Amino acid sequence: MAEAPQIPDEAETRARWGNFAWSDDNQRKANEILARYPKGREQSASIPFLDLAQRQVGEETNTQGWLPVPVIEFVARMIGVPYMRVYEVATFYTMFNLAPVGRYHVQVCGTTPCMLRGSDDVLAACKNKGLIKGRTTPDGMFTLTEVECLGNCASAPMVQINDDNYEDLDYDRTTAILEALARGESPKVGTQEPGRHTVEPVGGPTTLTAMVGENHDYRGEWA
Repeated sequence: MAEAPQIPDEAETRARWGNFAWSDDNQRKANEILARYPKGREQSASIPFLDLAQRQVGEETNTQGWLPVPVIEFVARMIGVPYMRVYEVATFYTMFNLAPVGRYHVQVCGTTPCMLRGSDDVLAACKNKGLIKGRTTPDGMFTLTEVECLGNCASAPMVQINDDNYEDLDYDRTTAILEALARGESPKVGTQEPGRHTVEPVGGPTTLTAMVGENHDYRGEWA
């Protein structure tokens, strides 16, 4: 399912990112993060530091962000551990991008619940808007990745785009979201099902209905 990242030439990467350092704002955030952990446990900051670094790269490139090798090396120096200790974290979690991505990273869940609920239609909508799995569109706007379960099975199928989830999708709803993002708009996040707010039953509850408006005690009725 996963596609190999298209990692840029190392010489180009080092020329661009070899002098990476925290911005003033992110230096303050990094200090706050590091202060959460006891002395000698700085490695615990690996994940938040990598996330902060990826976001800074994203701000500098107007994309969702990624982690060039020199940036991972920088994080390792900041917490005083060998590069490999941070690299193994970056390669384990799919939240970290090891290659450049577009302004919007479209991650389509293709695991069983989403597949049974129509993730193929979601992927078809992406394809018809010019998105190709494992690639970034020529205008740098979208990167498409098919991923494993993102934890929204009750509102499948869904996609994660940058930090937001879009749920209860079909072909038309996916197309509308992509078109809105391309226009610079902010489409509604979460469920796209009219009248649904989170993952409550479509059409309303069918069991324990007396608890909709109050904390009803059923125990006397079950005795």
